[in-house]
Amino acid sequence: MKIIKSTLMLGILTGLVACDVNMPKETQSSFETLTVKKSDIELPYKFSARMKGQNDVTVTPQVSGQLMQICVSEGQQVKKGQTLFIIDSRNAQLELEAAQANLQAALAQENSAKLEYESNKNLFEKKIVSTYMLSNSENSYKQAQAAVAQARASVNRAKVNLGFCTITAPVSGVIGEIPVRNGDQVSPMTELTMLSGNTTMYAEFSVTEAIVEAMVQEGVNATDMKKLIAELPEATFVMKSGTEYPHKGRVVSLTGVVNAATGSLTAKVSFPNPEGVLHSGIQGTVVMSFAEKDVMVIPQNAVVRLQDKSQVYKVKADSTATAVDVTMQDTGNGKDFIITSGLNVGDKIVTTGANNVTEGQKVLFPEQ
Repeated sequence: MKIIKSTLMLGILTGLVACDVNMPKETQSSFETLTVKKSDIELPYKFSARMKGQNDVTVTPQVSGQLMQICVSEGQQVKKGQTLFIIDSRNAQLELEAAQANLQAALAQENSAKLEYESNKNLFEKKIVSTYMLSNSENSYKQAQAAVAQARASVNRAKVNLGFCTITAPVSGVIGEIPVRNGDQVSPMTELTMLSGNTTMYAEFSVTEAIVEAMVQEGVNATDMKKLIAELPEATFVMKSGTEYPHKGRVVSLTGVVNAATGSLTAKVSFPNPEGVLHSGIQGTVVMSFAEKDVMVIPQNAVVRLQDKSQVYKVKADSTATAVDVTMQDTGNGKDFIITSGLNVGDKIVTTGANNVTEGQKVLFPEQ
């Protein structure tokens, strides 16, 4: 029976050839390959950050009194020197008037003491009065002069206190929350508002000691902070919504001491804020790109995840694929990995279709 079947199959094949019927050809697979090589790549480092105004100032009164007028509103943009609050100035005005009256009295006393001293001086030259009387009148004149100086200081102090009743913006910026209301009794302990000087904003964040070492380029001394900061790239600020702030920033400070508790350094990036978009307290991400030189970079679609392992299918000389374990570093660009072990320069690996490869499968390359 087996001989009959074999003869039948042979006859069918012979007939097909005789009739010039084309046999199906081997089809090309959808696998693509890549030859591993070393190259340079920019790696984006990301840090969680919080914005802070260049000059965040807590506004408090320097005198006590009743708050008569609030001249600004929350969120308002103000300029340096602009009036913010007005405190009842009647007591301060009375103190100034009293100080000015005391000054006038002291000036009159000084003038009288001066006349007496000059008179005794003339009489002493004529040997009419004693040395004691001359010295006594001279001392009275000096005391009168000192009293005038004290009265003038009191007038100036009263003027300053009167000026304190009008509270102005120490810097240009944005008004924060105003917890007080007209009529409230305020004192130097009362916080009236927070003024954020937002023409320039600082994004503050922590970086690990290991990352700082990675930032240091060849030939740059890590202890030379000025040189290190100058070598750092521009930074981008990405808000929580994913919106990228249009203006670039620069690192302006980096603490030279590692925090023993966190093992990190504190960095500060300065961002210009001409449109006033950034405000104190905003959270987001600072992104800085650093160059990794002479590293093996492969596309992410070449890596197959298998539980806790990462594998890449390497193509052997006979065009079959074999799985190799690799260790890698994420580039952060969403498309590439840096291979740190498992592959060598010149290895050919499967990229597109790697998830469909099985061990020992022959890899057919697409037609060129």
